[in-house]
Amino acid sequence: MQQARICVVGSINMDLVVSTPALPVPGQTVLGGPFRTFAGGKGANQAVAAARAGGHVAMVGCVGADSYGMILRKELVDNCVDVSNVHIREGVATGVALIAVDPTGQNTIVVAPGANATLTLADIEQAASIISTSAVLVLQLEVPLPIVVRAAELARKSGTRVVFNPAPAMPLDNTLLKLADVLVPNETEAATLTGLQPDGWTVAEHMAHALRSRGPQSVVITLGERGAVFTDGENSIRQAPFAVRAVDATAAGDAFIGGLAVALAENCSLSEAVRWGAAAGALAATQHGAQPSLPDRALIEKLLSCSVRICYP
Repeated sequence: MQQARICVVGSINMDLVVSTPALPVPGQTVLGGPFRTFAGGKGANQAVAAARAGGHVAMVGCVGADSYGMILRKELVDNCVDVSNVHIREGVATGVALIAVDPTGQNTIVVAPGANATLTLADIEQAASIISTSAVLVLQLEVPLPIVVRAAELARKSGTRVVFNPAPAMPLDNTLLKLADVLVPNETEAATLTGLQPDGWTVAEHMAHALRSRGPQSVVITLGERGAVFTDGENSIRQAPFAVRAVDATAAGDAFIGGLAVALAENCSLSEAVRWGAAAGALAATQHGAQPSLPDRALIEKLLSCSVRICYP
């Protein structure tokens, strides 16, 4: 079977991760534990997640002309991601993310965009042919918003399906939402976009319907350890979580997006694609780090095959 073609436009960061006994509150200093560096950035994470899940993936983004940038570009190549549209910017630092992780796997993240903020409309036009020949375009919000909108416009014009992860959370008008075939926020991002406060399955379903009324064809809200809920306007379905021992949720959401994108590119139904995403996200939470935690296709298929079908109305 020919690999599904996926294009990811987004961020490429070096993650600087410290384990901590508790996440700090404002004004508090916490003495942390082990410190590690991992390849990351939501765009790069989702590109690697999709590649490991079986997709033929091209990345569009920017790194600085520094040691982090060279390492990150090589990591993408090593994961079979096409980097012909990953630009190297002189005089600009590669993006970094400062991440604290507690013993339950919960985390806080602060991102310094660096070179990610230099992605231009000209870069997107240069990548137009890759976008137009892909089955799925994956987008987030760690690069400038006009860039994300233009990429979505090119995809919509060519019939490429748009999966949009509105992260990090920020208010958005309907322009970009209307260009999304599948909108995939987590609860915090959905709350920012709807004004509703996250509070269990029922509120998540209300959020999904509220968001769909703003333009996207379908909405999937990820709920972390509680699974996901999704709607195509006619049906609302709850995806229960896969039971795993979570140690670090840093890239679980990105793994979800990667698995979902590959399944959609392979013409799976939305229900099956969400199940693929949930399995990939669960597996990612069992390992430390962002890209090191992203599961390969064999692991995803194994988890899917040994679990009962857990989508239910």
